[in-house]
Amino acid sequence: MKKNVLVVHGGGPTPVMNASLYGVVQEAKRHGDIGAVYGAMGGMEGILKEDLVDLMAIDENELKKLLSTPGSAIGSSRFPLTEEQYEEMAKIIGKYGISYLLPNGGNGTMDTCGRINRACVALGNTDVKVVGIPKTIDNDIAITDHTPGFGSAARYMAGTVKEIAEDVRSLPIHVCVIEALGRNSGWITASSVLAREKAGDAPHLIYTPERPFCQEEFLEDVKKLYDELGGVVVVVSEGLKGKDGNPIVEPIFKTERAIYYGDVSTHLANLVVKELGIKARSEKPGLAGRSSIAWQSEVDRDEAMETGEMALRLAILGKSGIMVGIERVETQDQSYETRFIEIPIDQVMMYEKTLPVEYINGRGNDVTEAFSKWCRPLVGEKLQSFINIKDIRREKQI
Repeated sequence: MKKNVLVVHGGGPTPVMNASLYGVVQEAKRHGDIGAVYGAMGGMEGILKEDLVDLMAIDENELKKLLSTPGSAIGSSRFPLTEEQYEEMAKIIGKYGISYLLPNGGNGTMDTCGRINRACVALGNTDVKVVGIPKTIDNDIAITDHTPGFGSAARYMAGTVKEIAEDVRSLPIHVCVIEALGRNSGWITASSVLAREKAGDAPHLIYTPERPFCQEEFLEDVKKLYDELGGVVVVVSEGLKGKDGNPIVEPIFKTERAIYYGDVSTHLANLVVKELGIKARSEKPGLAGRSSIAWQSEVDRDEAMETGEMALRLAILGKSGIMVGIERVETQDQSYETRFIEIPIDQVMMYEKTLPVEYINGRGNDVTEAFSKWCRPLVGEKLQSFINIKDIRREKQI
């Protein structure tokens, strides 16, 4: 009797979430005893509704488009589950002959992954192997060096900031405040540093949520740089908090886990105008940063696909109650190399990994070279360089 696979997506999509899905299908095709690879349509609700599609039945030419399709091709959700629904899902998994369950998502999904695993064990269905596939642009899952999805979001942020910086350099009359996603972790915000090619390049200021935001210091920093440069580019996290631990802009909507912040970039741009009398504007890329295939990192895409493959491989080997993790390998030539590790699921359930202190500078308005070194390999091909005639003129005295 053939064994079936079930993949379910949870939480916000990424530019490479579908690459992990593709990896699962490709790995399944290498094993003759695998029957169907079901995708739960619409996340966890898809299981409860028994809305499953067999991905093995899709033509390979179409299936390969998963590698360059943003979002989640099978849908996703943040559907809160009750204990009764976990039990119901375990029964449905048994009904469809699912031997391998592979939830793909972030902290919340890994929590769900652990709970489903326990529900299956409680029903005596110990033959079901549950292995989590990590996914989040926020890069805030514990233990793993980084998560599939982050590299592409980081590449998008760095590339976008680099392009905006050229606009500001061309007409240096204002301060531009760019807001990055990331809630309580500043990984995406910090990645904007890769827009710099040399000292003095934008972003000129970077503020992450790991340090309390000081309005007075922010205004001092902006004024000093504006007097020196004219145009200033600032990158801030949507989750900036003051010394009291509260968001600097009151959230406009909250759920059990998610917080929808107000426009931090607009607030700070308005602050610059009112307090300093300097023209300022805000930019908030938002979902564009997690849905851009144009800025997809090939390193991120390949690792996402391989993570999907590894998840099924481990499940077939009888592993369960784990998440696939990525670990860096030290090399003599300091080249980028990784290997996959097994992480017990209970070590990553609902735990947020934030930027370590050594990645943030003393004043809290920039990141360190240690962060740049860590992040640079994940974004793939080096960002395009732009001509700077002012520098050429200065160097060659033309």
